[in-house]
Amino acid sequence: MLLETETGPLEAFYSLPADVRFCKRCVISNQRPNSVVEFHNRPGQPKRTIVFDEEGVCSACRYAGKKASIDWRERERQLLDLCARHRSRAGAYDCIVPGSGGKDSSFTAHILKNKYGMNPLTVTWAPHAHTDVGWRNFQSWVGSGLDNILVSPNSRVHRVLTRLAFLNLVHPFQPFIIGQKLVAPRLSALYGIPLIFYGENQAEYGNSIEENDRPTMSPSFYEDEPDRERLVLGGIPMARLEREHGVSRGDLNPYLPVDGGRLRALGAEVHYLSYYLKWDPQECYYYAAEHTGFLPNDQRTEGSYSRYSSIDDKIDPLHYYTTLIKFGIGRATYDAAQEIRTGKITREEGVAVVHRYDTEFPARYFPEMLEYMGISEGTFRTVIDKARSPHLWKKEDGEWRLRHQVQ
Repeated sequence: MLLETETGPLEAFYSLPADVRFCKRCVISNQRPNSVVEFHNRPGQPKRTIVFDEEGVCSACRYAGKKASIDWRERERQLLDLCARHRSRAGAYDCIVPGSGGKDSSFTAHILKNKYGMNPLTVTWAPHAHTDVGWRNFQSWVGSGLDNILVSPNSRVHRVLTRLAFLNLVHPFQPFIIGQKLVAPRLSALYGIPLIFYGENQAEYGNSIEENDRPTMSPSFYEDEPDRERLVLGGIPMARLEREHGVSRGDLNPYLPVDGGRLRALGAEVHYLSYYLKWDPQECYYYAAEHTGFLPNDQRTEGSYSRYSSIDDKIDPLHYYTTLIKFGIGRATYDAAQEIRTGKITREEGVAVVHRYDTEFPARYFPEMLEYMGISEGTFRTVIDKARSPHLWKKEDGEWRLRHQVQ
């Protein structure tokens, strides 16, 4: 196995299934990675991937079927009880909702306030670079009647971590994911607001089905541990970040997990609204459009057919392109898979859009993102091509092609 720590070969990133298979119900492949704790994410670390059963159906599709048998009235009653335990009678903030004003966070915050009588404080971990439509939707979200704290990390440090995450992990979105997971628990501890609501559990789209059976996020995603020297950011141990990249411990505060003892003393709880309310991303879009002024993009998202999902950050298209390179799964695959599961499109339609859009290169913000990371196009191409696993990619007539496509 050859690994990269900023300059060398990048082959064999993850131990992915050698036999590429596609779900019989949606279009996802068995190469799809499960969620990981990002501050332990090292180059070459084996990835757990989505589970397929003996009938060739992925765990996300199995859970989508299971949702039909869940007693959602009982789940909503549990939500009402949870809100009643935390609701402020004096007008104080009684829950925290992290988000950017996208369709999911818009739905979550608005419905908690206007249907369930909560007084949420919304918190936003700033995107790498706001798109015009993303900034407009953020303003509309706050303007729909919500207070917000916008947390903007040190731009110099954020660029360094983004560059290192790309060079070492081919994962330029990592600094955003880390901040997105940590910002709400951190402000919970800071302001003494114990109840936190995220939108959907990522297990809706993969991971083990059993993760959907609990309403709360695993503390491993946001709590501190005794040995901070084990923490890794951008694929680099903390000591090396300080020594070789001029990033101090103080600079890294927004990216470090939160004091677990302090959260436990507060009684902090990080809940998924999708445990209590039947989650449907497109229905969240319709709700947000009606109630918070959310608008889709004015053009199709590169790499997909969608215009309303993950449109607030200019690095999003590049992030999905790197998943295509590493796992053979692009943005159209992710979008089509979840819309097949919710009955919005057929599998045949999903296969068609994957073939048409999945490998499209994200050109629109590409020069700006190269400048943001401080790398040349040549370096970008070198890193990308060395990250292509031979079991997923082949080169024909000077062009890279996927060995396997959904049918």
